[in-house]
Amino acid sequence: MSSYDLTDFEWRVIEPLLPNKPRGVPRVDDRRVLNGIFWVLRSGAPWRDLPERYGPRTTC
Repeated sequence: MSSYDLTDFEWRVIEPLLPNKPRGVPRVDDRRVLNGIFWVLRSGAPWRDLPERYGPRTTC
């Protein structure tokens, strides 16, 4: 877990606000995607430097 990742408390607050109805393409892990977005925003790094643990940058 990176220092930029959501804590369990933060995730419990955010998770109920996310859509949960399946439509079209199956959803990827929402927490992983949000952690990837927050990593880029908090680190100031370009998207191309997104670590692999967050998945492809086009998904984030």
